[in-house]
This record gives sequence, C-alpha cells and structure tokens, in this order.
Amino acid sequence: MVWVNTSPLVKTYTLEEFWELPEPPDHSKLELIAGVLYMTPPPGYTHDNAVSRLIRLLSEYLIKSGDAGTLYVPRAAIWTSANTYLEPDLFYVSAETEARLDPEHRTTADLVIEVISPGSAIYDRNTKADTYAALEVKELWLVDETAETIEVRNQTGKAFGAGLISKKDGKLSSVVLPNLLLDVRQIFEG
Repeated sequence: MVWVNTSPLVKTYTLEEFWELPEPPDHSKLELIAGVLYMTPPPGYTHDNAVSRLIRLLSEYLIKSGDAGTLYVPRAAIWTSANTYLEPDLFYVSAETEARLDPEHRTTADLVIEVISPGSAIYDRNTKADTYAALEVKELWLVDETAETIEVRNQTGKAFGAGLISKKDGKLSSVVLPNLLLDVRQIFEG
C-alpha cells in the first residue's frame, strides 16, 4: 500500500469517483495514487515515437525468445485497492505473474516502462516510481527523451535500488527479460 502525506485541503478520490471524472479538454493523462489525483500533459511526438519503437523491439524479443508473457501498451492500467490507478507507457507481465493476478485487473507488473517528458519528469522519477516499488514491480525503466538515456531500477524488497543509466551509445539489459540486449540508440532513432 502507498501512503501519501498531503494537506487536509487536498481532495482525495475513490476509484469510482476517479472513473466519473470528465476527460480533460487538453487530453492530459489522469492517474490516482492513494486517492490523490495527478494530471500530466499529453505526450508529444518524441515520446510517442520512443513508445512505438519500444513496442516493436520488445515484441520482437518476446516472439524470438518464446516468452509467453504479455506486453501492455498505453491506456492499459495497473490498479489496486479503492484509490490507486496508473497507466504506464508500457508494461510487461510474465505468464507466471499473470496466473497469480485477478483476471479482472492487474495489480502489479514485472517490468514498467515510463518515457519521461519534460512535463512529467519529477512525477515519473519520484511519486510514480515510488508507487511502482510499493506495488512490487520488479523492474522500472525510465526512458528520458531529452537526455536520450534509460535508467533501469530493480526491486530490492519494497523499494528500487540505485538505477543503472545507459546512454544513447550504450546497451541496455534487463533482469526481468533474460538475454535481452538492446542498443539504446534504437529507442531514440527511427
């Protein structure tokens, strides 16, 4: 469970109230963490391209390796309890983890990928990352579209350990996806 210490003046929401909120006119993304509503600006062209490339690269890996897990794309959600609902940019759930989850909703993932835009950087790196750790996500990738780096954080109990940063000219490997070795450049260049 995630605890957020907020002012008593901050309105908190239940999941039912959250689902009743209208879509923001600018199509900002709404998420709920421990009842607190978070709104981030809609992603831009660079963000969308990085997500598309990741979908292609990870799908190819899953097919070639015979991995029976599932890669979930934007708008798929991880939600728990009555007051937390998150929409990662991408996430992967292994067949073993999927078998343990309630088929009606996903409460965790093995790997979560967030593509960080300038407007969401602090939220993605801190609040959202801490929430994923509390939800026992095994691995988190923070794809920084501005710096063209990827930070990989792995679970160390109920928190993520120090991240390992791969630069654009480097390689990225994963604990969750064995034998995966990506050229970081492939994620930032089409």
